[in-house]
Amino acid sequence: MATEVILPRLGQGMEAGTIVRWLKAEGEAVAKGDPLFELDTDKVTQEVEAEASGVLLKIAVAEGEVPVGKTVAFIGAEGEPVPEADAAEESASDNLSQAVTEAPQTPERASEPTATTNGRVKASPLARRLAREKGLDLQAIRGTGPEGRIVAEDVERAAVGSAPAAPAAPEAVPAAAPGEVERVPLTSLQKTIVRRLTDAWAAPVFQLVMSADMTRALELRALLVERHPDERPTVTDLLTKVCALALQRHRAVNALFAGDAIELHPSANVGIAVATERGLVVPVLRGCERLTVAQIAAARGDVVSRARDGKLEPADLEGGTFTISNLGMYGVEQFVAVLNPPQAAILAVGSIEERPVARDGEVVVRPMLTMTLTCDHRTIDGATGADFLRTVKEFLEEPGLTL
Repeated sequence: MATEVILPRLGQGMEAGTIVRWLKAEGEAVAKGDPLFELDTDKVTQEVEAEASGVLLKIAVAEGEVPVGKTVAFIGAEGEPVPEADAAEESASDNLSQAVTEAPQTPERASEPTATTNGRVKASPLARRLAREKGLDLQAIRGTGPEGRIVAEDVERAAVGSAPAAPAAPEAVPAAAPGEVERVPLTSLQKTIVRRLTDAWAAPVFQLVMSADMTRALELRALLVERHPDERPTVTDLLTKVCALALQRHRAVNALFAGDAIELHPSANVGIAVATERGLVVPVLRGCERLTVAQIAAARGDVVSRARDGKLEPADLEGGTFTISNLGMYGVEQFVAVLNPPQAAILAVGSIEERPVARDGEVVVRPMLTMTLTCDHRTIDGATGADFLRTVKEFLEEPGLTL
């Protein structure tokens, strides 16, 4: 009997995923453990492996958003009969592509019955959240997902339909001709980034700015590179270690805002902001207070490489308690990073620059680093944030005393 390929749950809270492309074709031999298809979630794009060996008899869902637990393909012996795939699953691949170009629903279509289960409207968690934010009634929205399930794009179309009429958007084209507008649909990850940035701006935040003399930190970094040529520790690695030690001293900053409580975490799980072609991701390095700078460099190199190759796993992005965003390699002198909720703080660092400073009554030139700490005022007050940032500065200026 043919084995069903089921869309897996890759992380806690995952209710659906988007099949990006199949890595095997119908009729092709498959071995257990072979990469079968790429699945895009709201966190990562991950290759899903085959759980059985045989021949890929049929692909039931070529691409598009699919609920967790749905059958997307069949694997079995060559020539083996394949069960009839649910027609709703076969049409699921149309969801995202139609969402980009469809016009707003007409009143008649929007009033069609909504799929329900035991009186509960069938909708993805993201769709329910968007509906709440936009003040829309799910009962009035027609779902286009499998078995009539309401997906995020349905809510977005309904929101457009309830707004004043606007000219229809041009259809997306594979490649825009010179002078024409190219419409690029957002990926699941980009939509998640949009939502999280919007949530971040709703938090009452404040910024603190401080500069550190990096003379001795750079000397230490040069020594570490000489001792660990394979890992080649960077300034970011040094900052990660320094921040981890400072977080152990100032536990109020190593915290998450949990609505009706503040969670103080015992270990410094530091997220490193990484720019990729798919968007910004923040893989987490766990227990940085217990790692050496060289170990942090090795771990950072691994997750950054996998992030840019699209090989991160959901676990790589979970459990962060603090984030560092470094744009110094781009020549940025100073910037404000957007908070990464529910974390209480994020540190933005710019480039190290030679600047004139006063030392012992004289003007000297020193390599200076400007740091900007963004804090959630619901969790951290000004004095607490300033004390933490001062500790980071002290550790950077006298690293031999702490590292």
